[in-house]
Amino acid sequence: MYDAAILWDWFAFAVRWLHVITAMAWIGASFYFIALDLMLRDNGDLPEGATGEEWEVHGGGFYNTVKYNVAPARLPEHLTWHKWQSYWTWLSGAALLMIVYWVGGELYLIDAAKADLALWQGIALSAASLTIGWIIYDTLCKSRLGNHPTALMLLLFVMLVVMSWGYHQVFTGRAAMLHLGAFTATIMTANVFFIIMPNQRIVVADLKAGRVPDAKYGKIAKLRSTHNNYLTLPVVFLMLSNHYPLAFATDYAWIIAALVFLMGVTIRHYFNSMHAGRGRPHWTWAVTVLLFIAVAWLSTVRTGDTLEAAEAAAPSPYEAAFIQAAGFEEAERIVLGRCSMCHAREPFWSDTMFWAPKGVHLETPLDIAQNARAIYLQAGVSHAMPPANVTYITGEERLALIQWYQAANRF
Repeated sequence: MYDAAILWDWFAFAVRWLHVITAMAWIGASFYFIALDLMLRDNGDLPEGATGEEWEVHGGGFYNTVKYNVAPARLPEHLTWHKWQSYWTWLSGAALLMIVYWVGGELYLIDAAKADLALWQGIALSAASLTIGWIIYDTLCKSRLGNHPTALMLLLFVMLVVMSWGYHQVFTGRAAMLHLGAFTATIMTANVFFIIMPNQRIVVADLKAGRVPDAKYGKIAKLRSTHNNYLTLPVVFLMLSNHYPLAFATDYAWIIAALVFLMGVTIRHYFNSMHAGRGRPHWTWAVTVLLFIAVAWLSTVRTGDTLEAAEAAAPSPYEAAFIQAAGFEEAERIVLGRCSMCHAREPFWSDTMFWAPKGVHLETPLDIAQNARAIYLQAGVSHAMPPANVTYITGEERLALIQWYQAANRF
């Protein structure tokens, strides 16, 4: 049996798969070239215009890489450009954001307890924030701050903290964390598309025309590439955070995100120092551990909505359709009996469970209506929930959940 909900879920899965694959390719290439650049050494016998070389061994072969600070006197016919990994990561990520947080915005995007916004307003804010973030960042880089990398990095960190706080004033916890990741990733991809690649093209064009390329283009590209290097690990954390309520289901999630950016700096500083031959600053791991402990502690500070407030909330027309649909009373009984012990605002399935899985609450009729599609796919069509069927949901009960969802004509 195939319906729109199932096909849409598989489409989302395919886009997510593409996003992960391209992100792996981009991150791998980025980390490799940063490490390679730092490991280059001048052996005293380099070609004219070269600034360093590195010998490497991999897969049974030996590789000799030589770097030209500007460009060699003559370009080869074949020149590999590393750009598509970045572009496809952003394009697939943007598509995934639209699928989950725009199309699924009724449930995942706007937190009505934080901001009284229509869905279209939330979507407009989502899109505009990504664009504005790049414009502000690019303006700062092109100002005099571009000659002061440390000051620029500190200002960039402040901007990210402000955005983290701002997103959490409007969006749900998981949407806020994801958007902060998208905000950062947009800056990174725009660096490649608008700065790094155009500068490389100018250098190549100068060489083909017989002109000496200006070294400033390489310097500018290097600054943006360094920023991307330090931002990569926090972006990965933010993209994974939607699977972990401990990361997003707290009023202090915006502080958690800020601390994650600091951890990204400490971790990359260790590896960058090691690759550059400046030693191994082990203190960075101690700082990283302390920051992670702070993140873990913040994740257990209980705030947020209460069951009383949830029971008093009024359903939207979309949600009311599921509550009024035939079979809702039976579906509610099944969910309360098989799911709500974990999916509660204060879970009581285990003493070690601080937050409901994925931040999904299933305690009130409105909760159940809001998560109707997830219930249908996770506990009806598939047997993903409950995990290992620990609450012994029966086949008849799964069928009842399917019939209720389909009765609401929302597939």
